[in-house]
Formats: sequence, structure tokens, C-alpha cells
Amino acid sequence: MNICVFCSAADLDDRYVTAAREFAELIGRGGHALVWGGSDSGLMKVMADGVQEAGGKLIGVSVEFLAHKAREDADEMVVTKDLAERKAQMLVRADAVVIMVGGTGTLDEATEILELRKHGMHTKPVVLLNTAGFYDGLKQQFQRMEAEGFLPLPLTELVFFAEDGVGTLAYLEEKAGIQG
Repeated sequence: MNICVFCSAADLDDRYVTAAREFAELIGRGGHALVWGGSDSGLMKVMADGVQEAGGKLIGVSVEFLAHKAREDADEMVVTKDLAERKAQMLVRADAVVIMVGGTGTLDEATEILELRKHGMHTKPVVLLNTAGFYDGLKQQFQRMEAEGFLPLPLTELVFFAEDGVGTLAYLEEKAGIQG
């Protein structure tokens, strides 16, 4: 399975790094590929290192203005002209999407992927990996949107909130019909 991961390229606190490394190792050991923003820095590097060291494949999708930060030993690296094309290419190459901790870029990616899913533009499972409660506020906002009629489908059909990498991968493998 090709698992697209949206996450930060920043260097972060150990509580996020440790959780990311554990999830990356699960992806690699499971024989899955990581589709990611292609960066060789921050949490993106942690994910790529962990997947690669555990035997998984790396499919990077960078963008021209960040190409100098792209990982050189990825199995595949695509460079797009802008961020919109990057998101589209990542989604095309993915069987599932995981949104990890990140800043405004990650939030932009998350909302676009969820908007596309809401409108039936893709049916790929989407997981918000809520490491250390990072997305508790967003989860509460989504629950309010659902309760007040802003979502045309149940929240559980739009996104799955997972607390750790084990739960994330188990959910994705179940959706893909993979026996764990």
C-alpha cells in the first residue's frame, strides 16, 4: 500500500519524533511505501529514514522552490511546479492518506484532502494521527461541524482519528483488506 503522509519539515519535540519514527518503522516493516513531500529535513526526514531503514519504499513529491531540500536517495522523486500540483500528485500516488503533526502547510493539505473526499473526488481512507493530542481542537471543531449540519456525510466516513501509529496502520490495512 502506498501511504501518503502529510507532516512537518521542522525539527520537533521528541514526543512527535518518537511517534513518527515508530509509525515509519511500521510502514516499512509492513512492506508499504511512503508517499511524502520529499524533504530530507525535520519530521519528513524522520519518516523517510524510518521507512527506508525498515525496508519500505520512498516516493517523494517535492516542489521547485524546495527541490534543494529533496532527499537524494528516494526510490522515486517527482518535482512539481507549485504546492497545488504537489498535493494532487501525492494523492494520485497514494492508496491512503495520513495527516501527522504540522503547521499551516499540513493544515492546508489536510483540509484540501478532506474537502475532496467530502465531494467524492476520492474515496481513499484519511487518518488524522493525533499524536499527543495535537489535533484535539480540530477534532472538536469537526464534531461541531457535523452536529450543526456543515458536513454532508458522517464525520466517521470523512476521517478517522487515531492516537498512535499502530492504530493508524491497523485501520488502513483493514480498509485495504490486508490481513495484519
